[in-house]
Amino acid sequence: MNMKKLLFAPFIAVFFLSFKPSDKKIIVIDAGHGGNDKGATYEGISEKQIVLAVASNIKQYNSSQDEFEIVLTRDSDQNSTLTDRTDMINKLNPEMVISLHINTSTSKESAIKGHEIFTQKSEASKALADRISKKLGTCNIEEKNLHILRASKAPAVLVELGYLNNTEDRKYLTSEKGQKEVAQKFIEIIAEK
Repeated sequence: MNMKKLLFAPFIAVFFLSFKPSDKKIIVIDAGHGGNDKGATYEGISEKQIVLAVASNIKQYNSSQDEFEIVLTRDSDQNSTLTDRTDMINKLNPEMVISLHINTSTSKESAIKGHEIFTQKSEASKALADRISKKLGTCNIEEKNLHILRASKAPAVLVELGYLNNTEDRKYLTSEKGQKEVAQKFIEIIAEK
């Protein structure tokens, strides 16, 4: 009987150790829009598709490291309210929140291009925006009263990745190469923490 207990003990230890809670810090990536809410559109291309692809790449690229866990507010073409998103964010109590969007202007083709970043009032949010701007390229950083920023308790930024109605931005952000490059830059930003 004692021999059976001795043989069985390592299996019990392995079982319980495999369910050890993760010590990883949580980073939330919010892929804006989704479902019926397409966001900005241009000739069949929608903001919701581009930001989901970038967010999914961020999560995939992060999977090989042990310090951070990337949590997406959506991982498919689903629509959830802004309140649902911020409730989820606040329950997770993440290190940071990065909400991804694509800009557009009123003209059919825009000469305006490039990204911009909106922040909360907090210094942590502004510091995160500065890090993103250094990695993606210098851009407009502005404090803005947007729901995802106002209601998130964690340091949060909203990043407009480019203009959908600017030819150069559109070609880059709709390409697999562009989406992967942007995702890799966010992984580098997160790793700087």
